[in-house]
Amino acid sequence: MTLTYSNEDDRAFGLAGMAVSLAGLDAIDRVVDVTIDTDGPMVNFSQDFYYALSPAVSPKSVWENLIRNFHITASMVVGNVMARSLVRLNEDLPKDVEREVYAEIEAEGEETCGLEKDEVESVYRRILMQHRRIFANPRLHPAITELARIIARRRHLSGLELREEMAYLQL
Repeated sequence: MTLTYSNEDDRAFGLAGMAVSLAGLDAIDRVVDVTIDTDGPMVNFSQDFYYALSPAVSPKSVWENLIRNFHITASMVVGNVMARSLVRLNEDLPKDVEREVYAEIEAEGEETCGLEKDEVESVYRRILMQHRRIFANPRLHPAITELARIIARRRHLSGLELREEMAYLQL
């Protein structure tokens, strides 16, 4: 899914939302770096994120990795739009955006993991509920806003630098 941004501030909040999502899933250690100055993916992952189709890798391991990565990427998309709406704009997530995000997540779950619609919906609802608790919490807004400002100012952070900034902000 390609997310469009209204301006650089919007991009920074989107990236901050993705980072918070990754931290919430205990997957932040898979990040090599993040950058706001790219038309491509703003988050680059380590090789641990990807899987190799090899006879040495069991089908069960490949499947578990696919599901885990689907959950990670779906969470990142939801975190991106929620940080931009709930934190940056202090508005609820627009229903049309929520529908578009769900449609993309549903297509990805079916295509990449072979999940049925009800399975994708279950994953999506869990992510949505978890992210509403995080991004609708006004006590977290200052830390998320500061992370977005750090990203906008620094432009590029290694995975380690991102983890250090998030630990300092207690995210």
